[in-house]
Amino acid sequence: MLSGPFLDRNWIGQNEDYNKSDIIMLGMPFDGTVSYRSGSRFAPERIRLASWGMEDYSPCFDKHLQEVNFHDAGDLEFPLGNTYKSLDLIETNVREIYKDGKKLFGIGGEHLVTLPEIKAISGFYQNLALVHFDAHTDLREQYLGEEMSHSAVIRHIANIISPENIRQIGIRSGMKEEWEFMRRYNTLISDYSGLDALKDKKIFVTVDLDVLDPSVMPGTGTPESGGMQFNELIGWFEYLKDFDIIGADVVELAPDYDPSGVSTAVAAKVIRELLMII
Repeated sequence: MLSGPFLDRNWIGQNEDYNKSDIIMLGMPFDGTVSYRSGSRFAPERIRLASWGMEDYSPCFDKHLQEVNFHDAGDLEFPLGNTYKSLDLIETNVREIYKDGKKLFGIGGEHLVTLPEIKAISGFYQNLALVHFDAHTDLREQYLGEEMSHSAVIRHIANIISPENIRQIGIRSGMKEEWEFMRRYNTLISDYSGLDALKDKKIFVTVDLDVLDPSVMPGTGTPESGGMQFNELIGWFEYLKDFDIIGADVVELAPDYDPSGVSTAVAAKVIRELLMII
């Protein structure tokens, strides 16, 4: 019999026992509606491997990953080419996580995966709010005639939790009507105090990694110049740590567009820091 040791392909610092964990990390390797550069389906597996190249301690939050008490459940398996069935699989599994009294930490995949997450979670909380980090508005009603698109995900979510419960950060690209939507409902904010209206809400945080500047994160499906630096994003996390965060996801790494591996390493660190505040 082989005695090993063998490489661990789960996230560094995870609790191997689902039942004794507070947070469930769920990989969602789906990119079936990507409108520009596909490849985010490969992100969850690559990020797991990259996690072993960093420390499990966050000096920013003075905490080890083991203190977070999260379990890496692995990746869901999707029927290739069937968007609706894939979304249903996400919703079903996320619902089970919250039935078990736990929180979700999702890893995409493209941004549309956030929609079934919110559908599931909204059944457990009446006062749900969304904090959305992104380069793009994602407020279209449809893209090329298809309503189920990563470019429409926040518009669909607004129909579930209402626009007043959404705050968007880092947005710098979108259609004129999308910007009008943000102005109408005051969803776009530029300083920390813009989050204060959500103090009494149950908050889900969704991070599209293209919120970071392409100089930091070239490995994404739709890079957009003029973005945040890494420490700016972490500054928002530091402010959010005192809010009631009931789940989160990180999406839209497309690792093959950055053969250096730096984007994947950045994604892993974003995840580590975001785990610290849930």
